[in-house]
Parts: sequence; C-alpha cells; structure tokens
Amino acid sequence: MTPALHDPLAAAAPALQVLWRDAHLIAVYKPAGWLVHRTGLDAHETRFVMQTLRDQIGQRVFPVHRLDKGTCGVLVMALHADAARALTHAFATQQTRKRYLALVRGWLPAELHVDHALKPDDAPEDAPVQSAQTLLRCLARLDWPEAYDPRHAGTRVSLVEAMPLTGRRHQIRRHLKHVAHPIIGDATHGKGPLNRWWAERLGQQRLWLHAQALSLPHPVSGEMLHLQADWHALSAQVAEVRDWQAVLALPGWVTAPPADAAAPAPAPPRTTR
Repeated sequence: MTPALHDPLAAAAPALQVLWRDAHLIAVYKPAGWLVHRTGLDAHETRFVMQTLRDQIGQRVFPVHRLDKGTCGVLVMALHADAARALTHAFATQQTRKRYLALVRGWLPAELHVDHALKPDDAPEDAPVQSAQTLLRCLARLDWPEAYDPRHAGTRVSLVEAMPLTGRRHQIRRHLKHVAHPIIGDATHGKGPLNRWWAERLGQQRLWLHAQALSLPHPVSGEMLHLQADWHALSAQVAEVRDWQAVLALPGWVTAPPADAAAPAPAPPRTTR
C-alpha cells in the first residue's frame, strides 16, 4: 500500500466483511451508518466504505452503485477501470436484480406491485417524472400489544421483501411511503413520532432497511453472480445481525399468508399507482 492511499480516518474504522472477491470486483457488507464515499452533505462523518476498503485490501476501488447511509447490506466495488465501466453499465441498464428486507408500518398486503413514477430528489417542480416500479411481498406481521395510536388496541408492523424493478434514488423508501407503509426509522419519508416510539421499544434508532441480495453479470465473464448478506453468513460481530435477530425474536410474529390463500386460483399482485 502506498502512502498516497492511506486515510487516517478510514484506518481507524473496523475492517469490512468481504462477501466475495476476485481480480475484478469485490463485494462487502456495508454497515448501517456508513457512507459509501465522502460527501459535502455529511462533512462530519468519518466512516467511508471506499476509503476503508482501499486501505484494507491495499488497492484502489471504484464505486459502481450506492446504498443510503442508513441502509446495510451487499455493496459492490470494481477493482479496475474496465470492470467499473462494465458494472456501471449493468446497473444503468437494469441488468441487476436486488432484494431488500424492510420493517414497515402497518400490515402490508400479501403482495403489492407499486407502479408510481418519481421525480429525482431535489428536482424543480416542473421536472419530468421517471418511471419507477417495485415489487413488495409481506413475509411476516406483528401486532405489538401496546398501542402507539389510542384509536387502536395495538401497533402493527410488517417484515417486507422489496424488489426494485427500476433504479430511482430512494425508490423503495418513497414507494413504501406512497402506499402508506413507510419504513420504520426513515427520518425523511417516515413518521417521526412513530419512529421514536419504535426506537424506544427496539432500543435502536436506525433505518430498518437491509440490502439482502444482489445479482449482476460478472464484468468479464458475463455470467450472473449472486451475492447475499444473509444473517447466517455474517460475522456475529456485525451489529445489524444482532439488531435484526432481536427484532425477529419478538413474540407474536406470524408468517403472512400467500396472496392466493383465499382464492381458488392464483391472483396477480395488486398494483397501485
């Protein structure tokens, strides 16, 4: 490692868990609260995946996609410029497949296809909207016996699988807000009082969104590479493993029924616009 690559702030950060590595790309587990790279929008942050990983493996890395600061899970970096170009193209042309887990307000329907166009963040009022689609599937539901809203006997949350079909910024977070099931802990698109209420009960103030799996074409061979950050594959030292395991261990979770449980034949997912 050359002195020019050394970053004293990143060097103080813990090592990142490597999920996959070859001569062309590396996939790591991005902890919640880490930025992918430096930005003037969060000038006081000291934990950056790019700089930490660069110092950890002793070579330059190239970002090809991003995860929000509060999101944890699979993050890919290229290891040379040609791989970066190929991977960036794969993300831009929607050759990738992503799967997220989210903890959301209320009981989501068994399946939901959200087709709701979005404007880019911070775009002017007259900016054109962009097509955006997300598939949502409810995995489990919990009815917490304590009521956040006095109009109800308890407080409901769902564990949701989210699969974005397009790649708009904050797409999953904005689409879940659009269908009135915002992610718990989402300070931008969620409900502040409810977020604080759950933080007190869960003992953790964070965005409950996890990038669980990513499939993408290898930048050299073109074969599909399937990367996962499942709990059993992660180090027990990863804080989010303990956080999520504690949430899923809460009493009262019930597996959500399939979408066609009450119908004689499979029904298509409900679509919302």
